[in-house]
Amino acid sequence: MSETVETASMIVRQCKRWTVITSVCLLASCGGSVNSNTTVPTSIMQIMQKPVYRNASWSMQVVDLDSGGVIYDLNSNTQMLIGSVRKLFSTGNAFNALGADHRFVTPVYRQGSVAPNGTLNGSLILVASGDLTMGGRANPDGTTAFTAFDHNEANALGNAVLTTPDPLAGYDSLAAQVAAAGITTINGDVVIDDRLFEPFNFRDQFDVRPIFVNDDLVDVTLAQSAGGAAVPFDWRPKSAAFSVQSTLTTGSATSKLAIDLNPESPTCIGAPNCVGTVSGNVPAGLVPPLTNAYPLVRTFRVTQPSNYARTVFIEALARAGVTVTAAPVEANPVQLLPAKGSYSSTQQVAQLTSATYAQDLRFVNKVSYNIGADVTLMQFGLAHNGSTTMANSLAAEQGELSATFNISPDQYHFIDGSGGGDTTANARAVIAMLRGMRTKPAFAPYFDTLPVLGVDGSLASINDFEADSTLAGAKGQVHAKTGTYVTENPAAPGTPILKGQALAGYIDAKSGRRIAFFVTVNNVPITGIPDVLKVFQDQGTIAAMLWKML
Repeated sequence: MSETVETASMIVRQCKRWTVITSVCLLASCGGSVNSNTTVPTSIMQIMQKPVYRNASWSMQVVDLDSGGVIYDLNSNTQMLIGSVRKLFSTGNAFNALGADHRFVTPVYRQGSVAPNGTLNGSLILVASGDLTMGGRANPDGTTAFTAFDHNEANALGNAVLTTPDPLAGYDSLAAQVAAAGITTINGDVVIDDRLFEPFNFRDQFDVRPIFVNDDLVDVTLAQSAGGAAVPFDWRPKSAAFSVQSTLTTGSATSKLAIDLNPESPTCIGAPNCVGTVSGNVPAGLVPPLTNAYPLVRTFRVTQPSNYARTVFIEALARAGVTVTAAPVEANPVQLLPAKGSYSSTQQVAQLTSATYAQDLRFVNKVSYNIGADVTLMQFGLAHNGSTTMANSLAAEQGELSATFNISPDQYHFIDGSGGGDTTANARAVIAMLRGMRTKPAFAPYFDTLPVLGVDGSLASINDFEADSTLAGAKGQVHAKTGTYVTENPAAPGTPILKGQALAGYIDAKSGRRIAFFVTVNNVPITGIPDVLKVFQDQGTIAAMLWKML
């Protein structure tokens, strides 16, 4: 992790959008001390009372999953910042509303007639369904690919591991079907119908729409080179919608790592010659963080998803032998769309069917995919009562939490589906959600979406607990959602603070008993990401201790 601890100001800039990684948080005002509770074992309290936590606050509740009996309790009524632990609620409700076996279908329709020579005199319209992956993470066995270090957090964490499936596979499949339908030329335009829900702003970065290519990212991979040489680079997906140039060079072994993306969130997508540049310096002999191996990964944000998808689809059509007369790079021509919902089945020429919803939500929870969780909330709202805005979907969820899980609105504060900003809940609300899901038909796949301690997802790298051989058996026995919230320290401008790190889920204890647990800490001073991981390791150790003692 050597170089994720850059300057304090850089960490702050990174963390302003980093409410993910393993994410979680917690907020309490206990005067800077742990409010002792005799039901919490001394061994766990000793972790909570480490010097690094002297100005921090903790909350924890542990219950028997079957009986609901409280085993340990610490500040469980206090509202805490919970970060991505919030995803337990959004994914759980979506599972219940749509079902684990639900699949999203993205159809393509023609407008106009097809001449005998294969010319479509009219437009081709792809109707976005909110399919998160559009076939771009599809493994051969039908599962959805993910890695322990997801590219959605590459810029914040300093690296990532890319998945192996072709991110354009779904668009190529749709294009091949259009060609198979006898269309050889489109004498009109290609349009993305992105009206499934109202666009919503994602953390001041861009407006999310229900169409995706590679998670709305362009991945840049940087290879190793000798001092003084240009750094070899590549990017994906390759598209005329956005290309990458680089002046990044390799400096001396004692130089500092500095990689600048300009602009990181380009606004030119939909206009010709939209280019992002990579510049800066990579020290010779650098060991990449997280992976300890090349490539280094950075990402540009696709800020106009519909414009980008339109170009990508036109390029896929060309690869399938279908000519489009319209310019491939331009703004998505929404003015050509027919009335919403007016498509006829006789006009359909292709469709892409997603993996099961269980696979989608497994991806969302395993890597803590924030945009995916926000879209999950929107999909819940649509299925629940036809809600098409973030505000209405939140209101629908509030009603569901009250009616189905007996969770009162005064126990939480949610602002989106992923846990952004000052998202709070108390321990009792989180435990009520975990226990309530146990009675639902989708519990098994819901349980399977959670990262597993020492095995996969955002818990894959947590292994410090294994230094104690008596805790080693906890590996694979803790299924839990993580959450991290890092921001600027108001008491020391320009420096970061871990406002919250949380962990919540299920433990199959050594005794055979299954428990639900929630633990979170708030207001921990840090200098960089390695400090966050130390806190995360402490919480992994607490989970392992619970496995052993219960």
